[in-house]
Amino acid sequence: MKKRTAFAMTAVLLLGSACGGTGADGEPAETVDLSSLYASMETEYGWEEGYMADIEGDFLESYYPGLGAVPAKQLIAKTPAMSSDVNELVLMECEDSGSAEDAAAILQNRIDTQAGGGAWYAESMEAWEKAEVIQQGNYVAMVASATHQTELVEDFNNAFE
Repeated sequence: MKKRTAFAMTAVLLLGSACGGTGADGEPAETVDLSSLYASMETEYGWEEGYMADIEGDFLESYYPGLGAVPAKQLIAKTPAMSSDVNELVLMECEDSGSAEDAAAILQNRIDTQAGGGAWYAESMEAWEKAEVIQQGNYVAMVASATHQTELVEDFNNAFE
């Protein structure tokens, strides 16, 4: 119950920071702090410290070829540090809509590769088949979670309401 309350309070703060809907160009009028959004997810889903690790450097290029070259204002890429759980998350604010489309294509390629056999195990490939890439203006997310897929997608989308 305390986790739900903490999550609700964080969501209210995030929504407050994203108020204003969209600008004249259809892009979000305000920025969404992806670090705060991720922190609320971490709390809500019980990802204790050390469970999720950053995907960066050579690993970023290996997982998502070309993503590091996409101009980004914010980028969070996480996966379980020592677990076979499918629980991979990318949250990204790109410089412009073209960059967001490029990022979305790269992230969709990751999903397709993992679902097509890259994840090795039938259960893991099934989880990857349910993974999604979501775009909100210049913001892009990739959510692949065997246990919290729907909720994580909703969390991302709710940050823009």
